[in-house]
Parts: sequence; structure tokens; C-alpha cells
Amino acid sequence: MNLRRAAASDVTAITALQHAAYAPNRPLLGVEPLPLLCDYAAILNDYEIWLSEDARGLDGVLVLRPRVDDLLVWSVATAPVAQGRGVGKRLLAAAEARAAELGLNTLRLYTGEPLTGNIAWYERTGYVRESVEQLSDRRLVHMVKRLTGSTKH
Repeated sequence: MNLRRAAASDVTAITALQHAAYAPNRPLLGVEPLPLLCDYAAILNDYEIWLSEDARGLDGVLVLRPRVDDLLVWSVATAPVAQGRGVGKRLLAAAEARAAELGLNTLRLYTGEPLTGNIAWYERTGYVRESVEQLSDRRLVHMVKRLTGSTKH
């Protein structure tokens, strides 16, 4: 996988991939998925956005937010045409590598409670449920994964 940091010139492609990847979640959630409510130019300024590319083009987007005690995996999105090829798994591995680079041993993420397939997938990659948050229009399942060998927690 060829992974590179996103630039301002990538915002249109990032937005298109995010919409293609997350739109199928709308009927399951009953509300607009949070990643579809964002301005990716603003996200690019405040978060780290990493792009996965292959010979066919952009196939995945990883959005990370380093924090004092953890690395928030804000979004893992795979282009629909690339799903089932291990892109998401490689993006999560890249998030773990980035956490290690930053000296962090804790990764956190959240997903919509009705997205049971996503929750099961995260659990298979080592994440555990930490809490459930009730928002005005949805419930989020917060998950955590601890790494070994890093200095901060």
C-alpha cells in the first residue's frame, strides 16, 4: 500500500471517497453519518489525513487526530470498488504505526451503534468496547485498543 499525507489539492477526492464509503450507512443509522457532515478542508487543517493509493487511484482515507494520551482514529474509509481487498485493515495498521511514532500506546475510535458489522470488524482487529454515548440523534460505540512498547498511554 502506498500511503501519503494528504494535501489541500486532495480535498475534492477525499470528500468524494468519504461520501461513497459512508453513504451506505445512512439507512442503517437513520441519520447522516458524521463523516458526511464535515468540511474536509477544515479537517485537513486540524487532523492528519493519510491517503492509500494504488495503480487505479485513491482507494482509502485514514483520518487521525493525535491527542495528549491517545490517537483518535476519526475515520477509516475504503472506496467501494476496493472493499474486500484489505485496504481498511492496512489503514488500521498504519494508524497503529503512527501511534507508535508519536509514542502513544492507546488508539480510540467510535462508530454508530447500529453498525454491528463495523463493530465486529474492529473487535476482530483488537479493539474493545469502552463506552456508549447517547447523542441527540444517535448512539456512538466508543472503542479502544492498547498497544505495547510505546511510552505514553
